[in-house]
Amino acid sequence: MDFKVGLLGRIALLAVSLFALGYSIADQWGVFMTSLLIILMIIQVVFLLRYAESSFKKVRTFLDNIKQDQYSQVYPVKFDGTETDDLHIEFNAILAKLKEDQAEKEANYHYFRSVFKHLSIGLITYGEDGKIQLINTAAKRILNVDDLGNINQIESVNKELHLAIHQLKTGGSELIKIAHPDGIMQLSVYVIELMMRGEQFKLVSLQNIQSELEEKEMEAWQNLVRILTHEIMNSIAPISSLAGTIKTDIEQKLEQADPVTDSDLEDYLMGISTVEKRSEGLINFVSDFRSLAHIPAPKFSSIRLANLFDQLEVLFQHQLETHNIELLKELDPPELILFGDQTQIEQVLINLVQNAIQALEDSERKLIRLRAYIDEAGKIILEVCDTGKGIEEEALSKIFIPFFTTKKKGSGIGLSLSKQIMRRHKGNIQVRSQLGEGTTFKLIFNG
Repeated sequence: MDFKVGLLGRIALLAVSLFALGYSIADQWGVFMTSLLIILMIIQVVFLLRYAESSFKKVRTFLDNIKQDQYSQVYPVKFDGTETDDLHIEFNAILAKLKEDQAEKEANYHYFRSVFKHLSIGLITYGEDGKIQLINTAAKRILNVDDLGNINQIESVNKELHLAIHQLKTGGSELIKIAHPDGIMQLSVYVIELMMRGEQFKLVSLQNIQSELEEKEMEAWQNLVRILTHEIMNSIAPISSLAGTIKTDIEQKLEQADPVTDSDLEDYLMGISTVEKRSEGLINFVSDFRSLAHIPAPKFSSIRLANLFDQLEVLFQHQLETHNIELLKELDPPELILFGDQTQIEQVLINLVQNAIQALEDSERKLIRLRAYIDEAGKIILEVCDTGKGIEEEALSKIFIPFFTTKKKGSGIGLSLSKQIMRRHKGNIQVRSQLGEGTTFKLIFNG
């Protein structure tokens, strides 16, 4: 209210002076009086402008304080109900809120920085120029450095790790083995690319999974010993028992000088045949195990998937016709090409199609679908789907374990072999199944 009154008063006074100037000119008051009135009007205009600018100056000072994050200034309040008083109250309220927000933001920043610093996983963030923005204690401990100024300094720690950090894109991960004073470390390196305020930077996580790998390795060895012991004992026990029975019987006949009859010879022949058969079974088991342990390195080449699907159809044509099974092939795009070892990928698909045929034995609708496409992440996906009886949930988590099988006949190494081949191709194999609704095996190639 005081601002309006002051402004109107000054305008009214200027209007009176203007009226007096006009009257003086008209009534010829003289040069001196006219000049005095003109000077008076100029002074009034200057004061009017300064008065008008005084409020804008307060607003400008207020905005400058906000721009410079200075929220400590307090504007005087007289509580006299004037507009200037109301303006000061609003200024003070806004500055108090901004100060509170700044304090909360700083508290959050220090909180997250503290969490970042004390995480057990090593974390590093750096900008496009390679300058390290943040590095936590775990990362320094893993890299065995006191400090790190630039990401390129990691090259002196481990060249393979330095190369992986630069080449990995968002979501990419890699296992790197590095030497450390505490021993060899197996690092799982994970990278995320982020954009903040128009600036691109990378977040790198380093996790030492050596203990987890050793635990899994020990578990794998225990499972292996259990499987080998079980299979070998199953074969050796009857062989040993049968051989002992034959030996005892022959020794008795030699001691008593009893003649060996045709019936005895038939028994001995049957026993030796049984020993031979069980021995062959043991040899086949060891052969299967050796093939599982010695998968050759893949020889990469371009594979036209349309041709590969056609070859599979020809290969299984007799079985498909015999069991009255329909085969559907879907490719999107039709000319899709995969880079891999054709022989090994073909072997994986043969295993999966063979499993699908066996799964359809008791199904009313007999359909196998071979599908190839590129997903949203740009990965090439191959699928083998069937409308069979499905896999029980309990067995679903074990089907990739070597020598585990739900079939009456089979070695149980097909899916385990397929998984190893996919790992050699930097890919993965997944299964989705529901009882009564069929099974889908998905081969994922990261490209």
